Amino acid sequence: MNIMKDTYETLFGGAKDMNSQGCVTGKTVEMGGIEGRAESTGIGVFYGIKEVLNNKTLCDKYNIELGMKGKTIIIQGFGNVGYWAAKFFVTEGVKITGIVEWNSSVYNEEGFDIDDLKAYHLKHKTLAGYPKATETYTEKEEIKIVMHKKCDVLIPAALEREINLSNANLIQCKILGEAANGPTTIGANKILEERNIMIVPDLVLNASGVTCSYFEWLRNLEHKQLGLLIKR
Repeated sequence: MNIMKDTYETLFGGAKDMNSQGCVTGKTVEMGGIEGRAESTGIGVFYGIKEVLNNKTLCDKYNIELGMKGKTIIIQGFGNVGYWAAKFFVTEGVKITGIVEWNSSVYNEEGFDIDDLKAYHLKHKTLAGYPKATETYTEKEEIKIVMHKKCDVLIPAALEREINLSNANLIQCKILGEAANGPTTIGANKILEERNIMIVPDLVLNASGVTCSYFEWLRNLEHKQLGLLIKR
């Protein structure tokens, strides 16, 4: 985002456009970004699922035990969205039992230490070989097996159309939380509804990232340093 902003200002903006800094969002703070942008989508996913699990009417309808503590969650995608969502979930006593990445996946029904797993992933660029996993998959046709494991909440936080007609009947979660954009196809959506699996749509669940970008954009257009008005 920094490079895109600099390129835009070089080619089109610069001294001629005082608002050129707002051409993109997701920049570093030093380049006009906003603190908290990296974790914003993930924390929104966390709060969205938390509200659902604390809603007695919804939990009764879908035969889910009320509350967060003790729930199991599997996450597809271990980037900003998946990592930060997982990090916040474990603070509420939730177990992250599975993580699925593009080149590997891991599972442990006892849950993972998210920071330890993330450090391993950053170092090795893969989840393969992680010593605290009871199951590890690296073959292309097997990686998504972890998504089909039994859990309370499945969160696709990577690609679109990942839940489709080929795997909708294999999903064993009670709640599907769409953290990615359009991860569930129309056909899969119908199958999941028939199976009484709750779908929390992406339009709601991942909206906090866009909300945070909106405030970054406002900051760029208004040329303000956030927080100065409340400091003495």
